[in-house]
Amino acid sequence: MHDILTITKDAHICVVGLGYVGLPLARLLVESGYQVTGIDVDETKIRQLLSGGSYLSDLSNDDIHALFQSGRFSCDTSFKPVAQSSATIICVPTPLTEEGQPDLSYVTAAAASISLFLQKSQLVVLESSTFPGTTEDYVIPILEGRGLTAGRDFFVAYSPERINPGDSFDIRKIPKVVGGIDPESTRLAVELYEKVFERVVVVSSIRVAELTKLLENTQRFINISLMNELAMICDKWKINLWEAIDAASTKPYGFTPYFPGPGVGGHCIPVDPLYLQWIAEKYGYSLEFIKLARQINEAMPEYVMDRIMRLCSSNHPQLLLVGLTYKPDVNDLRESPAVDILKQLQADGHDVMYHDPFIKEIDIGGRILKSVDLTPEVLQQVDVVAILTNHSNVDYEMIMQHARAVLDTRNAFGMAHNRPNIESL
Repeated sequence: MHDILTITKDAHICVVGLGYVGLPLARLLVESGYQVTGIDVDETKIRQLLSGGSYLSDLSNDDIHALFQSGRFSCDTSFKPVAQSSATIICVPTPLTEEGQPDLSYVTAAAASISLFLQKSQLVVLESSTFPGTTEDYVIPILEGRGLTAGRDFFVAYSPERINPGDSFDIRKIPKVVGGIDPESTRLAVELYEKVFERVVVVSSIRVAELTKLLENTQRFINISLMNELAMICDKWKINLWEAIDAASTKPYGFTPYFPGPGVGGHCIPVDPLYLQWIAEKYGYSLEFIKLARQINEAMPEYVMDRIMRLCSSNHPQLLLVGLTYKPDVNDLRESPAVDILKQLQADGHDVMYHDPFIKEIDIGGRILKSVDLTPEVLQQVDVVAILTNHSNVDYEMIMQHARAVLDTRNAFGMAHNRPNIESL
């Protein structure tokens, strides 16, 4: 029976979770010929999509319009379309709890909703970043809750998302890692993704696929923490770390550049290593590199604030923070160290403004702050400008010309750090 199962080019696919991963994936699936239903329990997102609006910086309103105009896309808050699908892909968030432990509530809730409509011979793929064992130990038991058996009645695979918000790199060219609970599950997942991605990389198990994503981001987490620690000592040595990184990058082998900053943010780098640490501790292991990297990165906002205050020439300075999002050219504030810096500076009683072309306003402890226009007059009135996120559509030349003092935590000015009014992290 299994040999005749196939996912055709015009098959119906459900994508659960229409955020930074799910909505771009849904678009790729549509462009590849699939019929796609996007499902999200957030009614605000669904209403905005149905009205032709985008809530992601990577997709324009025109992109959303084209998605619906294709005739192959619909969206809903209901999971009923799962019953008519060939495959359902789960792309929901996997954040941390307040205690810093994995929060699988979005994943388990999605699995429970899918189970109500799951049919025989369907494929379910989890893409949410998570620790090894999540799919088999948490998701499959929920999917089997109404009597169907994974590997016999329906099929399950894991494929880690590799969406990089704000990056113009063609997603189709990013190799797609796939691992299933059995050969048939793997085959169907490959059949699904090979129509979308230029290369599909098959691994031997779901757990290998789950570990792959955590491995990628834990490597980045640890190496960024090293650069952040070096930034602190380079300040004492009066050495520009960015220049040293540029020089080291000329080596044609054995060196991969990583960069310092005010901390790490986003949905992956500060979160995924803690998923790995948590599951390792369940098996009696302590991943000391991750612990130390977390300690260093969590100290960076305080260090950046200290550097800002050292540049102030008055006891009651006016401060301007440029960039609040966790990375350039996205409207994503998740785990952003810049937001932590803004909150703490305000809590300390400082007069703080911000400019971010992607964040028009932000709620800080019940107080709404609005992004100020970046003008010569604003720059001349503040004591210090801190570049916390290097958006590409910011006029750095104007900042360089009119700001009294600048702390550049992102190397936005390059070698202009030699100017007397600019300090590099």
